[in-house]
Amino acid sequence: MRFPRLSNPAAVRVVPFVIFALLTVCQGKLGAASAYWFYLAKIVVGAWLIREIYPRVPEMRWAMSWEAGVAGVAIFAAWVGLDGRYPRFSHTGATGNPNDVFGQGSALAWFFIGIHVLGMTFVVPPIEEVFYRSFMYRAIAQRDFLSMPFNRFLPLPFFATAVVFGFSHAEWLPGIICGMAYQWLVLRKNRLGDAMMAHAITNFLLGLWIVWNGAWHFW
Repeated sequence: MRFPRLSNPAAVRVVPFVIFALLTVCQGKLGAASAYWFYLAKIVVGAWLIREIYPRVPEMRWAMSWEAGVAGVAIFAAWVGLDGRYPRFSHTGATGNPNDVFGQGSALAWFFIGIHVLGMTFVVPPIEEVFYRSFMYRAIAQRDFLSMPFNRFLPLPFFATAVVFGFSHAEWLPGIICGMAYQWLVLRKNRLGDAMMAHAITNFLLGLWIVWNGAWHFW
């Protein structure tokens, strides 16, 4: 099965995100266990989408730098440090503790824990960064978004993208900070890869924190 050969550069960057978001909305709609099965479907579909659009989105290339490492760790610290200090939104598609659904320490519970950590580390960052930082930021700035360089700062796209990114999360306050930090990385490095890497570092550390401390409300 092949992803449609979309000729529109905007569609290539937007459609995968929309599909991913729709699957997120479906999580938990058919009972508690469906949250996990839909998450699994979302990650499998997301990985397939990344593979399909990779040749058509040249900026979707991982890149590591000290700035990405520092930003990734700092945003993780802000995410957990601000917890309980501001009102959170309801968590659309929340999964919670799989042990409550599949049995404490069961194979299925550990399977879905592993899927969640892997998915939030390797699948979520490319899809979200391509949509928010490659498309939305530049599309707000100008209609021909592909002609806009990644290192061009404009206040309206910068803050608008960060706010939209933040409010797409239950943890909206650290989400906004996160959106600004990742956009700063794109501007500083003139590429998307560092933001993808920082996003992956944040999510991986957060996943470990959730499992180690039982902070399932983040999921």
